[in-house]
Amino acid sequence: MDCNVTFEQLGLSSEILRAVADEGYTAPTPVQERVIPLILAGRDIMASAQTGTGKTAGFTLPLLYRLQMYASASTSPARHPIRALIIAPTRELAIQISNSVKRYGKYLAVRSAVVFGGVSIEPQVAEMQAGIEILVATPGRLLDLIERKVANFSKTEVLILDEADRMLDMGFLPDIKKVMALLPSQRQSLMFSATFSDEIKKLANGLLQHPVQVEVAAQNTVNKSISHVIHRVVSKNKFALLQYLIKKQNLESALVFVKTKHGASQLARMLVRRKIQALAIHGDKNQLQRSHALSEFKNGGVQILVATDVAARGIDIENLSHVINYELPSNPEDYVHRVGRTGRAGSEGNALSLVGENETELLANIEKLLHTKLKVEKVSGFDEDLSVKNVPDRKNKISAGTTQNYNSQHIRNARGEKNGKYANFSYDRALKNNKDPIFTEPYVPQVNLAQSANVERVGSQSLGVYKRDKKIIPALFMAHTRKKNEESN
Repeated sequence: MDCNVTFEQLGLSSEILRAVADEGYTAPTPVQERVIPLILAGRDIMASAQTGTGKTAGFTLPLLYRLQMYASASTSPARHPIRALIIAPTRELAIQISNSVKRYGKYLAVRSAVVFGGVSIEPQVAEMQAGIEILVATPGRLLDLIERKVANFSKTEVLILDEADRMLDMGFLPDIKKVMALLPSQRQSLMFSATFSDEIKKLANGLLQHPVQVEVAAQNTVNKSISHVIHRVVSKNKFALLQYLIKKQNLESALVFVKTKHGASQLARMLVRRKIQALAIHGDKNQLQRSHALSEFKNGGVQILVATDVAARGIDIENLSHVINYELPSNPEDYVHRVGRTGRAGSEGNALSLVGENETELLANIEKLLHTKLKVEKVSGFDEDLSVKNVPDRKNKISAGTTQNYNSQHIRNARGEKNGKYANFSYDRALKNNKDPIFTEPYVPQVNLAQSANVERVGSQSLGVYKRDKKIIPALFMAHTRKKNEESN
């Protein structure tokens, strides 16, 4: 592969090259160098490339060149039929692709639109009825528009599936098949995926015609510019370790991954309570909230963005220094997508993973997928178990700040504890010395026999129904009750 290839040598038009230069790019990435000539030649492509290697521009640039012949300044919708359909799994990725189309096609009279769920469909309908050449869509909203009969694919020449592996994981395969049935059989089809599984290959066999398989790097690998570090920690101390790492490394911008939507919101709230500016982004957030969170994070208004796997697909943030796996993904391939948010376009990135005692198997699966052992680094005070029995009492002579005592100073600080009278509190000793029978013995009610014998019956002759005894006053208050009765007598 020639390392001195330029965009001019790839056969792109002057208008597109001008837009590329405006973005500050002078040479194509390896994946762009491989796929652009093939797409310009009209071949079907099945490309696997590491996340963050420029694959979006890899299909956007040749697509714009191919459709440049249809560029028209006419306002007639008939002059702007849908020539290309790009399907993406998430709103964020669809928006990213749409922005790429608009940036690189700004000197061309080619119209484009992006449609996705979570917002009103009416403006999207109006935009499509006005006429567009390039449609970027998520599967669900695309089917909504098809049902409304505002999407006509009779003139469509190119179909592109981006992050096809994620679409299969999200259960979009039936939707994709419905859309494919509406497209002309004579078309160019491109499939891009960060990973190649047997399911992806099966989909490709039904979608592509004599495809060229492009693999810039080995399957299921990540950028070499990303540094991977594993921090083993007891699960209950993860939050304390996260705060410690954020403050110790002075992280100005970090993307933190969790498994669930509830977990993302909860972790963001916990960080805010600790004076760390954070926002959450996940599927339960509406599009306005997600766009606001992403904008705040990109602009530096928020230090930490907590995200789920689905919501983070398509997030493209320049110079993102750190990705933190607060929880390891159940699917090891998601690790590849997560860490691919950093180290983009050749920049250096850092991927930190907080691995709890119940995540050992998940880590092993990730290392098996990557065919490598990830570096493990210990953080003093966080590499042992902090259980109740290990908390020292007042007789313990070990300093609370040493690494021998796991209840180290920075863990207590992260939890908000202070060096006061509770610093050396022993829960074991407190429970052992507590002789109050209310807490140490089972409670046996003291029944007033005279009262219990007097059962109030209601309609016993006719219905045979009776009321139960009135509730006996618990033992905790009986002494007080007797004292009041004696005073009244």
